[in-house]
Amino acid sequence: MRFVCIDLGDKRTGLAICDSQEIIASPLEVIEGGGDLVTKILETIKQYQAEGIVFGLPLNMDDSESDSSAKVRKFADELAKKTALPIFFQDERLSSFSAQQKLGRTGLTHKKKKNRLDAIAAAEILKEFLSSRK
Repeated sequence: MRFVCIDLGDKRTGLAICDSQEIIASPLEVIEGGGDLVTKILETIKQYQAEGIVFGLPLNMDDSESDSSAKVRKFADELAKKTALPIFFQDERLSSFSAQQKLGRTGLTHKKKKNRLDAIAAAEILKEFLSSRK
């Protein structure tokens, strides 16, 4: 099954995709700003023929949901009204840290790292989701 993963943020939203065999999760893009984020995501879902949507769910270290978790769930509800695809949630704790570690070794400038970080974090979240399905 092919999934699109969404790392929803206040300023930037990262997207990632996996192959239909659920083996490889790859960063796709970072969408800047709000705008019509739902439409942009739906276009990506259609373009990559995704069959499911995974949201990174920001949990506190004690496993409780945060204010950010409520924002993600609210956005997921908005998206669910526009698509019949199944929606899943995956704990996103430490995904940004892992993405920063990977980018730290690339030699990219701070600005270029910042422009890619959220998509790489989305790929990290998607990898965890895929691992949990096996």
